[in-house]
Amino acid sequence: MPLPDFDDPDLPLQVLFVQWPAMMTYFLSRGMLCFGCPVAPFHTLADACLIYRLDEVQFRGELRAALLRET
Repeated sequence: MPLPDFDDPDLPLQVLFVQWPAMMTYFLSRGMLCFGCPVAPFHTLADACLIYRLDEVQFRGELRAALLRET
């Protein structure tokens, strides 16, 4: 099974956390509890950034940089 596309705007947070569990620490460091939220299967990174009033481009860039360090 191919890896999900991190840059897919429709990627559900639940899939992100299953595929890249280390991402949870970046969410927690900002007080985001998305990984335990019952709507995580339906919310995207854009949704979470909107809810938590984060700059999506900046946060996505930080997450992408973390992914690159892990590979």
